[in-house]
Amino acid sequence: MGKSFNYYMNPLQERTMMGDQGVIEPFVQSLMKKLAYVFIYRGLLLFILGFMLGRAFILSTLSPFSLPFFASVYFIRKDRAHFALFGLLLGSFTISVQNVMYSLMIIALFLAFHRTLKGVVNNDIGIFPYYVFISTFIGRTFLHILEYADMTIYYALLAGIEAVLSFVLTIIFLQSIPLFTIVKKQQPLKTEELVCLIILLASVMTGIIDWKMFDLSIADIFARYFVALFAFAAGATVGSTVGVVTGLIFGMANVESLSELSLLAFSGLLGGLLKEGKKPGVSFGLLVATLLIGMYGTTEDPLQIHLIESSAAAILLLLTPRAITERVAKNIPGTPEFTAEQQAYMKKVRDVTAEKVNQYSSIFRAISASFAKQNEQMETEDEREIDYFLSNVTEKTCQTCFKKEQCWVHQFNKTYDSMKQIMTELNEQESLTGRTLRNWNEHCVRSRRVIEAIEEELSFYQANQKLKRQMRESRRLVVDQLEGVSQVMENFAKEIRREQENHEKQEEQLMNAIEAIGLDIDDIEIYNLKSGEVDIDIRFPYCDGMGQCEKIIAPLLSDILGETIVVHKESCTDFSKGTCLATFRSAKTFVVETGVVYAAKDGGFVSGDGYEMMELDSSKYALAISDGMGNGERAHRESQETLSLLNKILQSGIGEEIAIKSINSILSLRTTEEIYSTLDLAIIDLQDAEAKFIKVGSMPSFIKRGDKVMKIQANNLPIGILQDFEVDVVNVQLRAEDLLIMMSDGILEGKKPVENIDLWIKRKISEMETDDPQEVADLLLEDCIRSRGGQIEDDMTVLVAKIKHNLPKWTSIPAQPIRKWA
Repeated sequence: MGKSFNYYMNPLQERTMMGDQGVIEPFVQSLMKKLAYVFIYRGLLLFILGFMLGRAFILSTLSPFSLPFFASVYFIRKDRAHFALFGLLLGSFTISVQNVMYSLMIIALFLAFHRTLKGVVNNDIGIFPYYVFISTFIGRTFLHILEYADMTIYYALLAGIEAVLSFVLTIIFLQSIPLFTIVKKQQPLKTEELVCLIILLASVMTGIIDWKMFDLSIADIFARYFVALFAFAAGATVGSTVGVVTGLIFGMANVESLSELSLLAFSGLLGGLLKEGKKPGVSFGLLVATLLIGMYGTTEDPLQIHLIESSAAAILLLLTPRAITERVAKNIPGTPEFTAEQQAYMKKVRDVTAEKVNQYSSIFRAISASFAKQNEQMETEDEREIDYFLSNVTEKTCQTCFKKEQCWVHQFNKTYDSMKQIMTELNEQESLTGRTLRNWNEHCVRSRRVIEAIEEELSFYQANQKLKRQMRESRRLVVDQLEGVSQVMENFAKEIRREQENHEKQEEQLMNAIEAIGLDIDDIEIYNLKSGEVDIDIRFPYCDGMGQCEKIIAPLLSDILGETIVVHKESCTDFSKGTCLATFRSAKTFVVETGVVYAAKDGGFVSGDGYEMMELDSSKYALAISDGMGNGERAHRESQETLSLLNKILQSGIGEEIAIKSINSILSLRTTEEIYSTLDLAIIDLQDAEAKFIKVGSMPSFIKRGDKVMKIQANNLPIGILQDFEVDVVNVQLRAEDLLIMMSDGILEGKKPVENIDLWIKRKISEMETDDPQEVADLLLEDCIRSRGGQIEDDMTVLVAKIKHNLPKWTSIPAQPIRKWA
């Protein structure tokens, strides 16, 4: 008895609650697929539509539907045009043999025009309505002359009217026929396509306008059913539109049916307004509309006939499976089903995109690992290269020596090690030490010849090694770049998945809160609500530059979200009827205030030092100083190129260490000259003030915190000297009001008389009474120049940054309608 009654009832409840979804809906969907195959792919639907349109008339005389329908099917589905032709002829035959002959005549004229002018006219779809117009006019005129042996203005006018209607219907059918003949997924209907579809359905129903069953009009029942169906699927606007168009077509087909226009239009409107009551609500609206129009209308039929017809249409609506109503609603823009379908489609696209990006990231990472493995293999092959080298030497010298067996059999290790030692010394020092030369002369009878052979072979070996080093470095550059790109793509995939979140509820809450204080809002888009990463776009009417975003909306959002929100970007319209767009994001916890000063060697205009201050994203700030080798224009280009590469690589999202290695590889490979640059990089996280320092051949930096001055340094050679090096990263936790002082080597090397320049810099920084970054930079450079008697012997650059708490201009505004959500 430990399990409750609900436990045993859950399976039955689930089967019962599933209802249509569990049993009926799959059956309906399977049935719809089979019917779609039979009706659409096999052409049965075209035959039925052709049969109905072959019977359709306007004003009981004109039949402008046959040829436009056949011409549209002939253009869109030529392989199924014979089904449309058979249906049209059979439908015309139910009217009269004369109507069959007329349909055959105008279709034959159309085909004759099309075949004759096919090689002359290229734009088939644009010329088809004209073919139909000419064929219809000639056919109707010829029929009148043949029947009455005369041609009056009245008959000519009728022929012209029918030709014009055929022309218009061809354009309409060309847009609506594809909806029945081509099965597409995710096919929303445009407004003109919806109207064309309604006209086609109404035209088809005119073919059965004279069918009766127990004094009930079959056409009226289906017309009201279609109106109720569209009203239930898309609301009052679409429902009333369907009613008006259908009633108008019925009125043109039969003047007695013109009163149906008001009933259908009112039914669509009232049924759409009662859509929230589901199918019973729409059915009730249809019956109420029928009762009101029947009581006050001008129809000649008894009221009970209309009520029975509407009741039959309501029963058809109630019996319509949900799969069909949802399918209709999904194809009409503006409906909740359409929105949900689009969101599901976009989510699927985002999922597929994120998965593809992850796959590409894995590919890049695999390629990077492959290159790295090849580099490792090349490094292990260096010993083998030495063996090949010595083998070439012995081939030229030892093969013909009488002591070959004694040296390479009995004293192999000694001979091999001695030759390897000679090779190493000649390669590194270009000369042999006395001890090595003496030992080799004692060991080898052809010592001089062997040394000359080693020197000769060494030139090829060095060239080969240089090429291998360049290849290894090129591969290392590829490895670093591919690894960085892989990381960027992986982060991008995470961003894509993060944007899948639906914030409709929060968007509605925000709109209600803002409108509650009297501001008009057009639209709100929430992209991210994560703490510290809030990203919201708000569109509102023309505000005339009153600053309501910064003064009202941002403080209101700050109270709702529980963190400081600021205006990141604002775009205001220039005219009164336009809209403004503002982007709101989380405020940074800290901000950086900077100051910089530099001086060129000997007071020149071009400094070999360069500096850069950049925002990497919404929460990081980077400061960098680069010192090119030497002074003047060339050094300036070197430092600027280094900083430019750094900026572009960091902005792309690649990590700092990979960025430094990539820059080093690029600069070391681009030229054979010994050109290098130093780089002093500091990256500050504006959310927690943690700083990363990467110093590549640069001078120490200093942090002033109150009366204390701390030194930050790292041991890395300048960029471009070595092809391979490990980046040493120093992490330091900064605090508010800290001063960060970065400088080039010209500052530290400028105070020559002082033995410990670091202590002198620390003392100068600690003695400064100001904490303004620009003033600190100016004073430090001035003290350094004064200490050298006003001489500037090297390029000097000082960059100072002050860490400050970010204080918003406006306090938060309490939001009464809603509070912060979880």
